[in-house]
Amino acid sequence: MDHAESTDHAEYERRIAARFAGFDQDGNGYIDREDFVTAAKGLLAEFTTTARCDKGQALYAGAEAFWQGMAGIADVDGDQRVTREEFVTGAVKRLRDNPERFAEIARPFLRAAIAVADQSGSGLTPASAERVLRVLGVAPSLAGPVAAALDADGDGRISEEEIVTAFAHYFTVSE
Repeated sequence: MDHAESTDHAEYERRIAARFAGFDQDGNGYIDREDFVTAAKGLLAEFTTTARCDKGQALYAGAEAFWQGMAGIADVDGDQRVTREEFVTGAVKRLRDNPERFAEIARPFLRAAIAVADQSGSGLTPASAERVLRVLGVAPSLAGPVAAALDADGDGRISEEEIVTAFAHYFTVSE
């Protein structure tokens, strides 16, 4: 590995490590099932959706599937929690060359989050996406611009594919 590759790799690892905080919802230094439950609860509260309804159940099922996928990729020691080091190693070694895999792990949760946030049933708007991002821990100053950018085709609605693609890119692509 030459100096440029080493620098690129170090920058990639630094950037991925910074994403860790987005998953560590309670800030306890590791990602576990409870972080995914916390994210689901936060979204349900933000959009006044009950856990018992179909959308709430789908969100919890998606959160569990996402956690199981994350643990399968990154929980090297099998202790049912992902440390920052495991997250960086898991993301770098297993996802960098296959962002589609990460997208598919996240898809059930993202699909359910879209359903919860799309209260009108006419598609997820950038304004609703901004609310989702804020609940998930994105800084308010970034949530608006990021939500607007998610509407890649500029039609005023954010599709599942636009979100899944952006999500996978954010967590796995080095540019």
